[in-house]
Amino acid sequence: MPKVSVVIPAYNAMKYLPATVESVLQQTFTDIEILIINDGSSDNIIAWTTQITDPRVQVISQENQGLSGARNTGINHASGEYIAFIDADDLWLPTKLEKQVKCLDNYPQAGLVYTWTAWTDETGKPTGVIVASDVEGYVWEQMVVNDKISNGSSAMVRRICFDKVGLFDTELTSSEDRDMWIRLAAHYHFAVVKEPLTLYRRHSQSMSKNRPKMLKNIRRVFEKTFETVPTELLYLRNRSYGWINLYTAWTCMDEKNHQEAIKYRRLALLHYPQIFFTAYFLRLSVAIVIMQLLGSQGYDNLRSLIRNLRRLVLGAAT
Repeated sequence: MPKVSVVIPAYNAMKYLPATVESVLQQTFTDIEILIINDGSSDNIIAWTTQITDPRVQVISQENQGLSGARNTGINHASGEYIAFIDADDLWLPTKLEKQVKCLDNYPQAGLVYTWTAWTDETGKPTGVIVASDVEGYVWEQMVVNDKISNGSSAMVRRICFDKVGLFDTELTSSEDRDMWIRLAAHYHFAVVKEPLTLYRRHSQSMSKNRPKMLKNIRRVFEKTFETVPTELLYLRNRSYGWINLYTAWTCMDEKNHQEAIKYRRLALLHYPQIFFTAYFLRLSVAIVIMQLLGSQGYDNLRSLIRNLRRLVLGAAT
C-alpha cells in the first residue's frame, strides 16, 4: 500500500487540473497514490485522464456530490496511512509531501500537519501574500476562533483520524475544511511545516469570493461547534464571529468595495470589541482610509509598490 493517498476533487476544473496533477507528480516523496475524484464534470476530464500513464493515478467518477462528497469518496477509496488533500486549482511545491510525512512520522500525537500557504493569481504567479502560522500542539481554541490552516490544500491527515471524527459535512457547500479541522483539533494535536509549500490560486471562481455563501456556511460551522462546548468556552463564540467579519471586510477590499468593508469592520467590533487593538484591524482601517483618499487604482498602486519593496528587502536579506 502507498504511504500517502492524495485526494483531488475535480468538477469542471480542466483549466487548472493538469497543472495541479503535475505538481503532485513532481513531489520528491513518491510513495503515493493520486485519486482524482471526477465529481460529475461535463468537461473533457475523462479523455484527458486516459492519457496519463503514471500508474499511481486513479480516476473515480461519480454523480455530482459537491466538494465534501468528493473528498469523502477519496477518503473511502484511500489506501494510504496518510491522506493529503489538494483542490483542483491549487499547486504544491516539490518537497511538500516529503516534509509532511517526516513530520507525522516523528510526531505520533499529531493527527494533522499543515504548511504555510502562498497566494497566487489566476495564472499561478505569486501575489506576495503568505499565510503563515506557528500554531501547533493542542489548537482547538485557536482553530475555532481563527483558521490557522486557511485552505483545504495544505493539510495531511492520518487516515485513522477519520474513523474517530467522521467524514466531511456534505450539508456544507463551503467552510467544510474549517469544520473538519475544528473536529480533528478536538481530539488530536496539529503540527506545522513552516514553509509556504502550498500555493493557493485566487481567481474569480474561487469559493472564498462568494461572500453570502461563505458566511452562511461558516455560521453553520460555528453553531455546530458551540452546541456542545462547556459553558466556560462559550465566550469564544463572539470572538469567532468577530474574526470572520474582519476577514470578510478584507475580501471586500480585494473587490475594491470599501463601503462593504466598513460594514463588516463594524460587525467585527460589535461581536468582539477587543479586535480593535489587533494589527490586522489596524491594517484594515489604514487600507480603508487609503482607498477613500486615493481611489481603488491608487490603492492598488500603493499596495503593489509596498509588495515590490518587501520582495527587494527579502531578496537582499537572503
